[in-house]
Amino acid sequence: MTNNDDKASGRHLAAGRPDPAARRLVAGAPSGHGAHELSGAGDPEAPQAVSPALPPPGSTDGRNPWFALWAMVIGFFMILVDSTIVSVATDSILVGLKTDLNSVVWVTSAYLLAYVVPLLVSGRLGDQFGPRNVYLTGLVLFTAASAWCGLSGSVEMLIVARAFQGLGAALMTPQTMAVITRTFPPDKRGTAMSLWGSVAGIAILVGPLAGGLLVDNFGWEWIFFVNVPVGIVALVLGFRLIPQLQTHRHRFDYLGIALSAIGMFLLVFGIQEGQKYDWGTISGPISVWSLIIVGVLVLVAFVWWQAKNKNEPLMSLSLFKDRNFSLANFGIATMGFAITGMAIPLMLFAQKAMGLTPTRSALLMIPLAVASGALAAPVGRLTDRMHPRYLAGTGFFLTSVALFWLGSVASPTTSVIGILAPITLMGVGNAFIWAPLSATATRNLPMQLAGAGAGVYNMTRQVGAVLGSAAVGVLMQNRIAAELSAASGGAPGGAPSADALQTSTGPLPDALKEPFATAMGQSVYLPAAVLILGFIAVLCFAAPTHAGMGGKNRQAPKEPAPVGGN
Repeated sequence: MTNNDDKASGRHLAAGRPDPAARRLVAGAPSGHGAHELSGAGDPEAPQAVSPALPPPGSTDGRNPWFALWAMVIGFFMILVDSTIVSVATDSILVGLKTDLNSVVWVTSAYLLAYVVPLLVSGRLGDQFGPRNVYLTGLVLFTAASAWCGLSGSVEMLIVARAFQGLGAALMTPQTMAVITRTFPPDKRGTAMSLWGSVAGIAILVGPLAGGLLVDNFGWEWIFFVNVPVGIVALVLGFRLIPQLQTHRHRFDYLGIALSAIGMFLLVFGIQEGQKYDWGTISGPISVWSLIIVGVLVLVAFVWWQAKNKNEPLMSLSLFKDRNFSLANFGIATMGFAITGMAIPLMLFAQKAMGLTPTRSALLMIPLAVASGALAAPVGRLTDRMHPRYLAGTGFFLTSVALFWLGSVASPTTSVIGILAPITLMGVGNAFIWAPLSATATRNLPMQLAGAGAGVYNMTRQVGAVLGSAAVGVLMQNRIAAELSAASGGAPGGAPSADALQTSTGPLPDALKEPFATAMGQSVYLPAAVLILGFIAVLCFAAPTHAGMGGKNRQAPKEPAPVGGN
C-alpha cells in the first residue's frame, strides 16, 4: 500500500469499520505485493484462508475494536487475578488441607505448567478456528475448573483442578493479543496495549485483596468460586462483542507439542522437588539432577526439531529473526519469573512474620496497583512515540531495585510504611514494562502470524512464571530450613519446629518470626537478580520504525512479509 493507503486503513480500523483497501486485497482486486502478504497466495507452504466469506484480516466486522478489547479484557483480568489470588491464601490452604509448603507451591506450579505448554498450540488454534471461538471455549473450561477447585477436598484434587484451569487460561490468553494486533493499526497498538498491560497491574492488587477478603470471611474455597459469576458475564459479553476474524489453515506439530510438554515438566518437577529429596535420589536410578538434565536435553531437542521441521513447526524460529521480538520475549520471561516468584514469600512474610490478616497483607499491594494503573495511560502514549529501551529499561531497573530493597527490610520489626515504600517503587517500574514490552514484541509481525506470535510471547512469559514459582519455592524451603537451623544453633529441639507453619494460620511463635522473615527476604533476592537480565536485554532494543515515532512527515512502514514456516 502507499503511505496514504496506510493512513486511511488506520482511520478505518480505529473507527471500528472494515478497511476497504484490505477488502480489495482479499477479494483479488489489483494490489500487487500486499495481496500475497495477507492471503499467502503464491506460497504453497503459507496458510490458506478457509473462510473467505469472513471479513478480511484487520476487519472488526463493522464493530468498534475497543468494545471487543474490553470484552476480552474481562476474561484476561480473571486469569491474572486467579494467578495472583492463591498467594494470599497459601497459609489457609496449607492448614485447611493439612499439607506442606511444597504441595501448596504445586497448586501454583501445576496451574502455570498446564498454562504454558499449550500456549503455542492455542495461538495456532486461534489462527485456524478464529480467536473468538477459541477464546470462548477456554473461558467455559476455565470457569468450570474454577468451580472444581473450590469443591476440592484434598491438595491432590486441587492440583489437578488447577491444571485444568491452566489449560482454559492457555486457550484464552493468546487471543487477546492477536485481536489487538489484527484490529488496531500499528501506530495505535501501543495505546491498546496500555489497556491490556494495565490489567496486569490492577490484577496484582485485586487478586490478593479479593483473596484476603474471601479467605477472612468465607474460606479459601471462595477464591475459586468467585470466578464462576465473573466467567458467565465475560462469556455473554464475548458472544456479543468479539468479532469473527479471517482464519488460516494450519498443520499441527504433534512431536513438538510432546517434546515441549515433557521437557518443561521434567525441568520444573526436578527444580521444585529438589529440596524435598535433598537434591539426590528420588527412586532407584531416578535422581533430581537426572530429571533436570534430561528436561533441558528434551527442550534442546524441541528447539532442534523446530528448526528442522519445514512443514509448520509449533514455534517458527524465524519469528526470532526480528530483533525486538526476541529481546521482548526474553524480557517478559524475566518479568514473569519475578512477579510470580515474589508473591508467595511476600504474602507469607506479611502473615507469618508481621502477623497481618490475609486482607491486611493484601492491602500492602495497593500502592503497587495504584502506581501502575495511574501511569499506564501516559506510558501507553509514550510507547507510540519514544524508544522502547528507555521506557522498558527504566521499568526493569526500578522493579529490580524495589525487590532488592524489599528483601533487605524483611523483618518482623519493620513497619508497614517500610514495606509499602519498595512496593510503591515496584508499581512505578511495572507501569514502564508491560505496554512497551508487549507493543514492541508484536509491532512488526504480519497479520497471519498474529496468533503464532502472541502464542510465543505469552508462552515465554509463562515459562518465566513457572520457573519462578518452582525456583523461588525451592529456595524458600531451603532458606527456611537453614535459618531455623541457625536460630537453634544447629541443635535439634533448640528452637520451635517448622511444623508450626502447617498447624495453624496466622503469626508464628516469636522464636520463629525473625528467621522466617530473613528466609522470605532472601527468597525475594532471586527474582530481583533475574530482572537485571531483563534490564540488559531491553537496552538492546532497536529503534522502532512505525509512523508514530517519527512525526507527521515520516512514512509508515510497509506491512512486513510473512516470516516463513507459518
